[in-house]
Amino acid sequence: MDKRILFQPPGAVVHVLIPVECGLTLEEIGVKDVPEGLPFWIVDIEAVPADRSFRAAWELDPGTLGPASGKGGGV
Repeated sequence: MDKRILFQPPGAVVHVLIPVECGLTLEEIGVKDVPEGLPFWIVDIEAVPADRSFRAAWELDPGTLGPASGKGGGV
């Protein structure tokens, strides 16, 4: 899959979900797996830095990412 789901809980590092084919859409996976109320973004894999050395310092920039793809539903 060439997409990733990104979200960032308050005070935490950016979380990167790697979706798998499971019969759900990417939006449905985000709603299901992202904590309730948190916005998430579906991005191309190229938007995620390949160098994981500074992963703890990654920050989501909604201004660059644009409108959220959805919000976690905590289902």
